[in-house]
Amino acid sequence: MTGPRPVVLAAGGTGGHVFPAEALAGELEARGLPFALVTDSRGRQWQGALSRRPIHYIHSASPTGSLRRRLVAVFALGLGLFDAWRALGRIGPSAVVGFGGYASVPTLIAARLRRLPAMLHEQNAVLGKANRLVLGGAARVATSFSRTQYIAADDRRACLVGNPVREAVRALRGSPYRAPGEGRVIDLLVFGGSQGAASFSQVIPESILLLPAPLRARIRLVQQCRPEDIERVRARYAAAGVVAELAPFFADLPARLAAAHLVIGRSGASTVAELAAIGRPSILIPYPYAADDHQSVNARAFEAAGACIVMPHAAFTAAALASQLVALLEAPQRLAAMAAAAHAAGRPDAAARLADLVVEMTGFSLSPSGVAA
Repeated sequence: MTGPRPVVLAAGGTGGHVFPAEALAGELEARGLPFALVTDSRGRQWQGALSRRPIHYIHSASPTGSLRRRLVAVFALGLGLFDAWRALGRIGPSAVVGFGGYASVPTLIAARLRRLPAMLHEQNAVLGKANRLVLGGAARVATSFSRTQYIAADDRRACLVGNPVREAVRALRGSPYRAPGEGRVIDLLVFGGSQGAASFSQVIPESILLLPAPLRARIRLVQQCRPEDIERVRARYAAAGVVAELAPFFADLPARLAAAHLVIGRSGASTVAELAAIGRPSILIPYPYAADDHQSVNARAFEAAGACIVMPHAAFTAAALASQLVALLEAPQRLAAMAAAAHAAGRPDAAARLADLVVEMTGFSLSPSGVAA
């Protein structure tokens, strides 16, 4: 008796698409379900379960920018469709799951041409442009937010599963939140990712210096900074007597999230999902140049749940941030309520829910232990 045919995972190389694809791959692997990855050249950096299976590379490009760049991208995507058609022919999959990014588009189109069942996963509260291009061929659409723009409210293909997070984050789901009491140390975590972090290095030190001296003295700060900003920012904090640890990257970011009393950051899909998984209050400043302004939509949805405060980038000034910090840090009960709301919004079983949809869509039969029979 032959085993189940592989499930193809299609995605680009950016973190927002990588994390959920890796999470699903790990869940499928645990259930004994075979899978294969189809991606572009950026996929060479992928690790975890995805790196333990053969990877099929296709041409891809983003049709943005100048007319010349758009024409070149269209040509590359055409080549990618030919690549994807051949790859699916070699793999013989039972289904295709797309995670967004233009690298997934040729594979989803090829799946439709081959009449293979296909599913999309959308990480943000706005359906991405790449996913919108292939929405018509999807049998199911797995969402991360209860409402997702560009998906009709009555679309029966949509299923709320959440956005999978890393195992290191899931392991901290049970970490209790203890709001800082009167006179206690306040652990403040700041991370802005690679996009727009320069404004954080400018505004946040200025806002800390504007805090009342007794409150400022309680703060213990961890901040992600661009390498070129670190010495300048460190000098500002040192002059104000602020205890601060600065670095371009923190390998143990999940643990630092769990230790934080308050987080200041962007509102990408992975950031919101990790804040919810661990359950930590936050001030979110959406990256203003994100496609379709999706970070603002993510943040507003999280704010509506009571989990964060949103500061639009145009209003992100030192004085405004200092005002918000005073209001929050002097109200520990409010911080605790926000932490509880964030935790309630978490979906730590998102990868399992995604795998359940794959099983449902493909008709795999599972043994009582949950392993493919």
